[in-house]
Amino acid sequence: MCDLMPLIRRYMDLLHTDSDFEPQDGFFQLFSEPRSTRLTRLQLREDLVRDRDLEAIGKQDLMELHLTCCNRLTARSLRTLCSFKHSLRSLSVFGCSSIFFRKSGAPLAYDEEDLEEQRHTVDLDFSFQGFNRLRLLNLGGLRAELDVETLLRPLPALTSLDLSSVHLPRPAFLTQWSERLASLVLYNLELTEELIHTVLQMSRLRHLDISRENQRTSKFKMTRKILSSIVQSLVDLVSLDISGHIMLDNCTVPAFEDVVGRPSIEPCKSSIYPFQELKRPLQFLGLYNTTLCNVTHIPAFKVTGSKNEDQILNAIEAYTDQRPELAHRAINQLFDIARIQHCSQLLRALQLVIAALKTHKYDKSIQVTGSAALFYLTNTEYRSDQSIRLRRQVIQVVLNGMEHYQEVTVQRNCCLTLCNFSIPEELEFQYHRVNLLLLKILEPARQDESIQRIAVHLCNALVCQVDNDHKEAVGKMGFVKTMLNLIQKKLQDGMCDQVMEFSWSALWNITDETPDNCQMFLECNGMNLFLDCLKEFPDKQELHRNMLGLLGNVAEVKALRPQLLTKQFITVFSELLDSKADGIEVSYNACGVLSHIMFDGPEVWTMEEPRRTHVMDTMWAAIQSWDVTSRRNINYRSFEPILRLLPQSGAPVSQHWATWALYNLVSVYPGKYCPLLIKEGGVILLQKVLELESSHQETKDMARKVMEQCENFKEDPMDTSR
Repeated sequence: MCDLMPLIRRYMDLLHTDSDFEPQDGFFQLFSEPRSTRLTRLQLREDLVRDRDLEAIGKQDLMELHLTCCNRLTARSLRTLCSFKHSLRSLSVFGCSSIFFRKSGAPLAYDEEDLEEQRHTVDLDFSFQGFNRLRLLNLGGLRAELDVETLLRPLPALTSLDLSSVHLPRPAFLTQWSERLASLVLYNLELTEELIHTVLQMSRLRHLDISRENQRTSKFKMTRKILSSIVQSLVDLVSLDISGHIMLDNCTVPAFEDVVGRPSIEPCKSSIYPFQELKRPLQFLGLYNTTLCNVTHIPAFKVTGSKNEDQILNAIEAYTDQRPELAHRAINQLFDIARIQHCSQLLRALQLVIAALKTHKYDKSIQVTGSAALFYLTNTEYRSDQSIRLRRQVIQVVLNGMEHYQEVTVQRNCCLTLCNFSIPEELEFQYHRVNLLLLKILEPARQDESIQRIAVHLCNALVCQVDNDHKEAVGKMGFVKTMLNLIQKKLQDGMCDQVMEFSWSALWNITDETPDNCQMFLECNGMNLFLDCLKEFPDKQELHRNMLGLLGNVAEVKALRPQLLTKQFITVFSELLDSKADGIEVSYNACGVLSHIMFDGPEVWTMEEPRRTHVMDTMWAAIQSWDVTSRRNINYRSFEPILRLLPQSGAPVSQHWATWALYNLVSVYPGKYCPLLIKEGGVILLQKVLELESSHQETKDMARKVMEQCENFKEDPMDTSR
């Protein structure tokens, strides 16, 4: 029978990382029958786990059950625990603050959806009596109302005990395991002489953790005598954590002795006096937030501290699972290394930060520091060392942060980190999700200016160079309306900044060969905003280019062109033909808009002013003024909208504009555009231009030059234009 733990782990991972994945009420019911789905190990964490989930697997012969910070579990789950008493060997209820309590005045099987504010009382009926196989127990975070001594009394065979942050009024009771305990964790307990005396009697201990979160709240000071007593009494010790303690100066050798020789892990050379008595180096030594981590010779293979990158990474690794308050500080120190120095263990650093962000999805401090660290760990300097899979994991945890925290710092860090990726290529596997999140960021009327600028830049990049299906999907999310709202706000403020220009650029990209989005632009008052921006910012060349590029896309849609055929709009487009903004770009795009309108023939031109012939004359004059060798700030994925203007006789000026556009592009960028023109049948259409009597001689001459350019390219495809 296969191991089902990976399936459950994957389910929980999806709940924590995929916003579209909803909890399935019947999921744990799949494991209700041991004969068909056998479980021996189970690890669950945080508030997604309910009493009914454990009840569903009550018939299983669980050997290991690890529950972490499952605050929705109550005394109702204690009955389920009792059903595992005959098989359970390892149990953790770390941070499950309500599991030993029942709602006061309510029956045991109360409704889970009751208000959380109800008062709780200790469940006095539960006992570990009968849990004869239990060897490993973690009661970390147990509330002070519980009598831990009474609770543990029926468990004489324990070999591992974690009582992190548990109130121990009479620590001497721990001596009942003095001949059995191999691991004892007393993190965040106030150390006293009585407790130290008790610990020293645990002669079989291999792992001892008496560390603290910080020094400020502790009256206890770690002395040379206490450390010596630990080393002398606990001779089997291989792992020790004394992080967070105030260390007295007499613990270490003088500074002039400490710097002698290369760093060594041999106990006899230890810079920490008490550890010179060790028989062999420790496997693990926790010195985080102590002065001892700064010495040269430390007799341990793995050390946590803040002296260097290795110590910091060890700290993140050791403390992420159950001590986010320490992991947060260590990640902050890693951030400084990545920002100021150089991270030499990049792969390990990234994996540890990703794990911390996944594990503590709802911890704001971890999300802030973790997202900041990811920004520096994914930048160009480190990029070549990262696999596609690893970079995708970074993207997923960044999106998780954006999803659950509207707080400015997290949002800014996450958006900046996304800028380190190739867009849209590397974000395409989460394309729908990332667009939704960015649009959500841009919804508020007054967003933080820096976040707004980065988010609009990302939106623009995401709709550039993607297929039309992607653009249509993003348009339906409200992309067009969101960009126009941003433009409207900037207009009201009289500001033409990057947000304004990026918003028009994004609209230009999302409407490219996408009629539905072009229609949305018109329906959302886009043309009036165009006129208002033109009037308010007459000298903003980049803005004008982006707006006219967008209107060129709208003009390519035959069904929408009648909405552009008004006196006001035609007059504006005609005036822009004389624009010198951004080289020829504004004039070129204005002429493109008019070329598509002219292509529909004289019969649709119902206005008296301006006259169609006058506008066409102005277009001819504009085209003749352009330098055909102009380098362009434009990118065509297809020539189809231009090519459709070639074989026709109703508007020679439209035909001339299209021919000029092709001649300019294949002359300046032959390597890029000659193959595209040949592929899309442009040479055949240019031949038809030559055959049409209505084609102007100037247009025909230019058409021949385009055909010659393509012929020359086929003979010598080496592109030397860049």
